[in-house]
Amino acid sequence: MIKVGVIGAAGRMGETVCAAIAAADGLQLVAAVDAVGTGVTAQGITISKELRALADAHIDVAVDFTVAAASRINLPWLAMHSIHAVVGTTGFTQEDLDSFKKSFSNSNCIVAANFAVGAVLMMRFAEMAAPFFDTAEIIEVHHDGKADSPSGTAIATAQRMAAASNEWASDPTKHEAIAGARGAKGPGDIPIHSVRMRGTVANQEVILGTQSQTLTIRHDTIDRASFMPGVVLACKKIAEHKGFTLGLDSFLGI
Repeated sequence: MIKVGVIGAAGRMGETVCAAIAAADGLQLVAAVDAVGTGVTAQGITISKELRALADAHIDVAVDFTVAAASRINLPWLAMHSIHAVVGTTGFTQEDLDSFKKSFSNSNCIVAANFAVGAVLMMRFAEMAAPFFDTAEIIEVHHDGKADSPSGTAIATAQRMAAASNEWASDPTKHEAIAGARGAKGPGDIPIHSVRMRGTVANQEVILGTQSQTLTIRHDTIDRASFMPGVVLACKKIAEHKGFTLGLDSFLGI
């Protein structure tokens, strides 16, 4: 039985993660931590505000769905205590990722922009399609409680597409009547448009175009539960993936 602790357990995503871990075969929820959720329970576990609760519970894996500022503190602590980390936090810099790579030598860490299997496949398909198209744009839609933009998934998608092809047509726009109308220029100068909208969870659309045709690759998240199969898979397989892993692809074998 793999013992799991959840950081950020009092948030909406944390509550969903706790429920998924508690229900999964082979996993046991034994600790929960949240800076603002002290005294509340998650799946029968009293939430603590101290990371020390994770070590006291002798966990094997910690799941961190917080914010970048908190994860910058949490992950070195987990590495120091030889605890595996499954991280869904976004907003990290390349410097952050390089630091995590150095930290995790006695335990393992995966940082994934998205744990929904469909979203991982969407990114892979966009990467595969990129060399065959001249233009591309990304539209991502998230709930109005998301603090960062563009989303980590959108940035990761653009990075992978830019790495797959550097032959993109130039933007013909000469004048923006309203600044920013063409979106932010991401990796490879691929435009990324961020929407923050009540009533949504997370959606992303990649539109690619070339002569007389377009290809649209879209993934829709209906509920936060969509991320849980990926989180559960990562908790079960993290011990097999040494050191630092970026993205869920290798866990899925793609």
